[in-house]
Amino acid sequence: MTDILIATHNLHKLKEFKTLLEPLGYHVLGADDVGLPDIEETGTTFQENSALKATHAAKFSNMLSLADDSGLCVHALNNEPGIFSARYAAQNGGYPAVFNVLLARLKEDFSAHFTCCLCLAEPGKDPLFFEGQVQGHLTPNMDNSCSNFGFDPIFVPEGYDKTFGGLPSEVKNKISHRARALAKLVAHLKG
Repeated sequence: MTDILIATHNLHKLKEFKTLLEPLGYHVLGADDVGLPDIEETGTTFQENSALKATHAAKFSNMLSLADDSGLCVHALNNEPGIFSARYAAQNGGYPAVFNVLLARLKEDFSAHFTCCLCLAEPGKDPLFFEGQVQGHLTPNMDNSCSNFGFDPIFVPEGYDKTFGGLPSEVKNKISHRARALAKLVAHLKG
């Protein structure tokens, strides 16, 4: 197995990466496993933020490292909160309080998409980027049956009638923005 460091302290995100990468022969480690300190996300795009985190992790650990920057982009709000999704939630009472704040800003257009930009960094090499998106819409009918992982309880992906949070994990892990970005990464790794 090949070790790969996922530059995150988010256990939900780490679990998703383990589910997607371990069957491919990767031994997935998280930031907590190696004592990786956080780095400030000063980028202005998903790509810049993922690169900051991945190159920091690779330099710190001397390991193949993967980082993502992802977020919810609401079309009627000029793609806000975008790269500030986690901070936007924190500033508005966290999850699920932020759902009401966000939905109150919308009138008719509830369309949105999730973006994930993965950066794969290896010491001594240029970083590589893989992006995935999933289109859909927000719903005021929060799915209370799921765990509150980010905006999943109010985002309905295109072609489905359940929120990300209400879909079985094996379905979400095939259609999510992260899964689509990872599919591009895997295609690259398989060469």
